[in-house]
Formats: sequence, structure tokens, C-alpha cells
Amino acid sequence: MIVEQALLQVRPGQGAAFERALATARPLIAASPGFLGMDVRRGCEAVETYLLIVHWDRMEDHRDGFRRSDRYEQWRALLHPFYDPMPVVRYFGEPV
Repeated sequence: MIVEQALLQVRPGQGAAFERALATARPLIAASPGFLGMDVRRGCEAVETYLLIVHWDRMEDHRDGFRRSDRYEQWRALLHPFYDPMPVVRYFGEPV
């Protein structure tokens, strides 16, 4: 299992709209092969910052599966307009 991590910087004042869009987008990623679960947390000090953590069987399930799917195009249309700047996605392996 791997973990995908990204810090999402949402445009000021757009948090509530982002959270509604995220609720709509969540089933798109959940339907992806290799998807194991997702957690999104709002920052305590910086309320426009969200921590995205997604668990996948393999990195390729996200990078080569979900990101190349029609579901990702819908995900991107729903969520990417909220980001400034665009997030950097990182992958992490098994616990040490």
C-alpha cells in the first residue's frame, strides 16, 4: 500500500464551496481500481489549507489509472479551479 499526499491551497473565501465540490468529487476517486480510502483535513491555523491523504494499492493505480481516466477529468473540473497554487502530489511507501 502507498499513500498519496498533497497540501491543497484553496483560494481565500472558497472553503465552503470547495468542500461541497469535494463531496461531489469523492465518489469519482472512490470508484477507481486500487483505491483504498481518502482523508481530507482542513488546517487549524490556515483554514484555506487542506491536507489530502489517499491510500492506494500501488502508485500506478493513481498515476496511471485514476489520472488517465474520464473520472479524473470530472474531478479536475470540479476541484482544480479552487487551487492557488496547484498542489504538488507526493507518494509514500510502507511505514518504517
